[in-house]
Amino acid sequence: MTEKRVYLTGQGKRKLEDELEHLVAVRRPQVAERIRRAKEFTDTVDNAEYDDAKNEQAFVEGRIQDIERALAHALIIDDHPQADVVRLGARVTVVDVEGERQVYTIVGSVEADPKQGRISNESPVGRALLGRRVGDSVSVVAPGGSFELAIVALE
Repeated sequence: MTEKRVYLTGQGKRKLEDELEHLVAVRRPQVAERIRRAKEFTDTVDNAEYDDAKNEQAFVEGRIQDIERALAHALIIDDHPQADVVRLGARVTVVDVEGERQVYTIVGSVEADPKQGRISNESPVGRALLGRRVGDSVSVVAPGGSFELAIVALE
């Protein structure tokens, strides 16, 4: 089975690498120590501390696997593409029908953070904007309803 490409900016890749290093070098040993101490208290049966530590271990190991998989399938995108069409890495200014301006940077789903204006290329807005140019109007079909956006600037 072919794994899906993971689109990352250079900054996003470094952030994931740093998180992976922290999880492997710091969190994993901390959790192992918690498990060791919990075992010393009593048997592992009905031991809430042990159960909690094992749950944390599962979370840490799962996150390590997720990051390793993402990095293995990463395709690094240009943080500041020079293009006349919206593409990954582009910074797009749009205006809605009420005249409200929004600035979005189109990134891969791993780096998406809508509160910071970083939207996924797989999101309804991201999909609608990709391949469009300044002056284009796009119709966005989202779970909350449809709406129109006009592209007014592209960096």
